[in-house]
Amino acid sequence: MMTHAAWLLLIPAAAAAGWLAGRRGGEIKGGARVSRLSNTYFRGLNYLLNEQQDKAIEIFLQIAEVDKDTVETQFALGHLFRRRGEVDRAIRMHQSLVARHGLSEEQKTRAVLALGEDYMRAGLLDRAETLFTDLVQMGVHAPQALRQLIAIYQFERDWYKAIEHALQYEKTSGEPMGKIIAHFHCELAEKARLENRSDLAREEIGNAYAADSHSVRAGVIEGRLELAEGNDAAAIRSFERVARHDIEFLPEILGPLLACYERRGETARARGFLQEMIEHYPGVSPVLALAQLIQRDEGIGPAQAFLARQLQQRPSVRGEAALIDLSIDNPGDDPAESLRTLKQITDQLVVRTNSYRCQRCGFGARAHHWQCPSCKHWGSIKPLHSAAGD
Repeated sequence: MMTHAAWLLLIPAAAAAGWLAGRRGGEIKGGARVSRLSNTYFRGLNYLLNEQQDKAIEIFLQIAEVDKDTVETQFALGHLFRRRGEVDRAIRMHQSLVARHGLSEEQKTRAVLALGEDYMRAGLLDRAETLFTDLVQMGVHAPQALRQLIAIYQFERDWYKAIEHALQYEKTSGEPMGKIIAHFHCELAEKARLENRSDLAREEIGNAYAADSHSVRAGVIEGRLELAEGNDAAAIRSFERVARHDIEFLPEILGPLLACYERRGETARARGFLQEMIEHYPGVSPVLALAQLIQRDEGIGPAQAFLARQLQQRPSVRGEAALIDLSIDNPGDDPAESLRTLKQITDQLVVRTNSYRCQRCGFGARAHHWQCPSCKHWGSIKPLHSAAGD
């Protein structure tokens, strides 16, 4: 069975062989050369069929060396080297293409882009940055080079350069970059907030909203900033806006939001907000919060009845654990010993289950990340809705 990598080699090699075969009928000397190359190609193909990739690669390297017109074979070999983790060999292959005379501008640019990707894979970011910057300044294949530069500046956490090049990429390619740019401004706002530079943090929050008017992350940072400065009314507005822009992030702001309501004595507003969230949010967090308010204002019985009704519509391990707590505290219920045991089991399930998952690649996590550690996508990790999760 031929592997996927073998097919990658076979396609350009077959093209090279077909081209060589087409040259038969030329001069006798040229025909002998073609015959030798064709024989070499078939030996390489035999190695591929027997899954001896190392030997096959060496054969095709010989073809590429003997016939200088096999540019596509060299590109394919370099790509395969990089995929196999042989970055040094990929670098040498693409360096030879960059230095080679007679290539078209398109081929030369492809070689520079490929070499830059090799440097990135090898961790030589300075070299990669230089190559991609030169391409951008030349105006050749600017979108691809700009994308690579944005990746480099994200890795280096140089958010100002990342913003600059993302704006340039948007202008060059026409692809909207506002949501990503908003995250870059949020990184700067978070840094300023941790350094107690609230004015700068507010400026960057404003920049984030300018890039993405529905930026959830900007709202979260703004709410935390207002909270730290004792502006509960402003924090409430920020946190409520977060939930209404993207209700999936309700668990991230619900705790501090409820604390603000309580400090301001706005119980009716809190209950109204929670009821609104229950109608649109599939998880159990607003149900549990509202049950606590009902228990405080009306007693255990009404809270227990409310929670039981809600759990029939949206069963949840967390909700069941809360219902067990209410049952234990209610002297009119059945004996509590078995319920305590069940609660211990439930607590363990909650602790051991991933609470977040990347909507793009499926990466699971117990804590929230704004950038997925796996696929590096921004804003794609959200709370899970499951029996053991939220």
